[in-house]
Amino acid sequence: SERTMVAVIPAKGDPFYICPAFEEDRLRENVTIGNKINIWQEDENPFKLIIDSLGISSGNIALEDRLRFFIMDGLRKVAPNLNFVTDSISKTCRLIKSPSEIALMQKAFDITAEAIKYTIGQLKEGMSQNEVSGLVAKAHQDLGAVHDFALVLFGVSSSFPHGSKIPQTLKKGDIVLMDCGCRVHGYSSDITRTIVFGDEPTAKQKDIWNLEKKAQEAGFAAAQLGATCGSVDDASRKVITDAGFGPDYKVPGLPHRTGHGIGMDGHEFPYMVKNNPQVLEPGMCFSIEPTIALPSEFGIRLEDCVYMTENGPQWFIQPSPSINQPFH
Repeated sequence: SERTMVAVIPAKGDPFYICPAFEEDRLRENVTIGNKINIWQEDENPFKLIIDSLGISSGNIALEDRLRFFIMDGLRKVAPNLNFVTDSISKTCRLIKSPSEIALMQKAFDITAEAIKYTIGQLKEGMSQNEVSGLVAKAHQDLGAVHDFALVLFGVSSSFPHGSKIPQTLKKGDIVLMDCGCRVHGYSSDITRTIVFGDEPTAKQKDIWNLEKKAQEAGFAAAQLGATCGSVDDASRKVITDAGFGPDYKVPGLPHRTGHGIGMDGHEFPYMVKNNPQVLEPGMCFSIEPTIALPSEFGIRLEDCVYMTENGPQWFIQPSPSINQPFH
C-alpha cells in the first residue's frame, strides 16, 4: 500500500507501530510484540508522526533495505538532519535466530518437504509447470502453512536457474526441478529437489546429479563455527570446478552464489558467496544449493538449509539420498 504502516524499534524503550487509523484493528490482530500503536489520519503526515514519536531530529535511523523508497524519502523531508543507515545495523537484528524462530522454520520445512513428496507422486505426462506449481500450493495450504512459491522447471528449462518464459509440458525422461517454500507464522522454508520423471536417468543426468550432491556435501562440511561464509562457497565451487566446469561463475558450471540466509525473508543475510568475510555463528540459518547448469541441456539443483548450533551445522531436512530418492 502507499500508506505508511511500520514498526519502530528505538535504541532504548519499547517498540511501537505507526498505522493508518482505519487499519488499527487489523494491525492489533497481528501484533505479538508490544501494544503501542500511534495512528494517523488520511490528511496527516505519517513521517512527522514517526519523528515526533521518537523525539529525535538528528542521529542515526536504521531502515531495512527492502523498505519502500517513499518512506525513507518522507522521513528525510521532515528530518533532513537524520543519517539513514541500513545493513550495518538492521541486518544484525535478524542474523541470529532464537530457538523459537528455528522451531517455526523447522515446521515450515517439514510442511514443504511433505508438499514436494505429495506432488512428485502426482506427476503425470503432459502436465504443465503451472499445474504442478498449483499442486504444491494446495498442499502447503492443506498442511496449514501460507504458500510462498513453487518454481517448477522441466527439461531444458531446468538449465535456467530461475526458469524460462517458454511453457513446458512434462514428458518421460525429463529432469524435473522443484524449488518450493512456505511460511509458518512469518518464517520461511526453501527446498529444491531434482528428479527424472517416468524413466531411468541417463548416465549424464546421474553423473551431474551425483556431482551436485558432492558439492552440497562439501559446502556443509565447510560450514563450521568460525568459518567464513565465503569458505562455504569456495568448498562447493571447488568440487564443481575440479570436475572440469566453470571456472568461477561460468557455465557450464555453478552460475551463482552457493547459498543465502533464510528467516523472515526467503533470501536474507548471511550470503554464502565468494570473499564474504562474515563468520558463521550459532543461530545463523542459510541454504546450501550449488546449482550445476548445462545450457541447452538441463540443470541440477539440490537445495537444503541448515541452522548453526554450538556443535556446528544441522540440516532442517536431510538432503536427497539419490536421484531416484528425493527424500529419506
